[in-house]
Amino acid sequence: MEELTKLGTSVSELSFALNTFYFLVSGALVMWMAAGFAMLEAGLVRAKNTTEILTKNFVLYAIACVTFLLVGYNIMYVDNVAGGWLPSFGALIGSQAADANHALESDFFFQVVFVATAMSVVSGAVAERMKLWAFLIFAVVLTAVLYPVEGYWTWGAGFLNAAGFSDFAGSGIVHMAGASAALAGVLLLGPRKGKYGPNGQVNPIQGCNLPLATLGTFILWFGWFGFNGGSQLAVADAENASAVAKVFVNTNSAAAFGAVSALIVCKMVWGKADLTMVLNGALAGLVAITADPASPSLVMAGIIGLIAGALVVFSIVGFDRIKIDDPVGACSVHGVAGLFGVMVVPVSNAEATFGAQALGAVTIFAWMFGTSLIVWGILKVTMGIRVTEEEEYNGVDAYDCGVDAYPEFVTVKNA
Repeated sequence: MEELTKLGTSVSELSFALNTFYFLVSGALVMWMAAGFAMLEAGLVRAKNTTEILTKNFVLYAIACVTFLLVGYNIMYVDNVAGGWLPSFGALIGSQAADANHALESDFFFQVVFVATAMSVVSGAVAERMKLWAFLIFAVVLTAVLYPVEGYWTWGAGFLNAAGFSDFAGSGIVHMAGASAALAGVLLLGPRKGKYGPNGQVNPIQGCNLPLATLGTFILWFGWFGFNGGSQLAVADAENASAVAKVFVNTNSAAAFGAVSALIVCKMVWGKADLTMVLNGALAGLVAITADPASPSLVMAGIIGLIAGALVVFSIVGFDRIKIDDPVGACSVHGVAGLFGVMVVPVSNAEATFGAQALGAVTIFAWMFGTSLIVWGILKVTMGIRVTEEEEYNGVDAYDCGVDAYPEFVTVKNA
C-alpha cells in the first residue's frame, strides 16, 4: 500500500513537472513573437523610422511584464467572482491552488507574454507618426487595466465565459482587442503625410527591408505554436498530448493556406505576387485559427486559413480606400481576421453558438475601442500624440532616439 502511494505521488509530481515545463516552453515561444513583431514592423516602415519602432517593441514588452505582474494578472485572475462584470483585486498573482497541475508562476509567465502580444499589435498600426512617450504611456494603461479587464470576462471566468463565449487562445481576447485599441489611435492620429492624394488616390509607402519583414513573419509563425499549443494548458497525459499535436498541425495549416490564398488573390487581382500581402495572409490564417485550433478537422483548419488569407487582402485595400492608414496592416490582420476567427468557431465546435460569439466580439470591440479612444484622446489634448510635420518628414529616429538604424544610408548635411 505504501509503495502504491509513493508511486501515485511520483506520477502526480511528474505530471505537474511536465505541465509546468510545457507552460514555460510555450511562454518562451510566445515571448519570441516579440522579436517577430519587431522585425516585421522594422521591415515595413521606412529607414528613417526604424530605430524608434524597434524601441517601441522592446520597451512595450518590458512595460507589459512590469504592469501585468504588479496589477494586470491580479485583475484578470486573482479572487474574481465567476460570471461577474467587475474584477476583484487580491494579492499580486495569488497563491498556488492545492489541486493545481502546474506551478502558478508558469501560468503567470504564459499569460504575461499574451498581454505583450496584444500591445505589439498597436505599435505597427500607429507607426511613423506617433510620439514615442505617448505610445509608452498608453502601453502602461492597456497592459495594466484595459486588457486584463476584458480578459477576465472570458479567461478569468467572467460574464462572457458564463454566456458561453469561446476563444481558445485569443483571436478576440488578444488579437481583435489589440486591433481595436490600434484603430482608435489611428483614427485620432490621421494618416501619414503623402499617403493619400487630394483626388482619393492611395500612394504606396514602401517599407525599407522586406527580408527583415519576412524573417519577422517566420518568427511569428514559429512562436504561434507556443501561443496556440500552450493554450491547451496541459500535456502530461495522452488526451492532452494528442490535442496539442492537433493544435500544432491546424495552426501550421491555417498559416500555410492563408499565405497561398493571399498569393492567389494578388495574382488574380493585380497580376503580381505582393510579398507583404502574402506575409499578412499567413498571419491572418494564424489569427483566425487561434479562436479554436483544437476542434476543426485538418481540412477545415485549412479552409479557415484560406478564407482569412483572402479576406485580409481585401480588408487592407478597403481600409486604404476609406483613408485609414495602417502601415503594417495590423487592423486587418488582427482585427478583421480575429473577428472572422471568433465567429467561425461554432462551425466546428458544437458547444459554441453564434449568439455567444457575437456577444463576445461586440463586447471586446466596444470595450477596447471605447476605452482606448478615451485614453488616446486624453493624451492628445495633454501632451499630444502626433509628431510635428518636420519630425515626420525627417524621420522620428533622429528626434526620439538620436540613433539611425541604417547610418550609412543617411545623408549628412553640411558634411
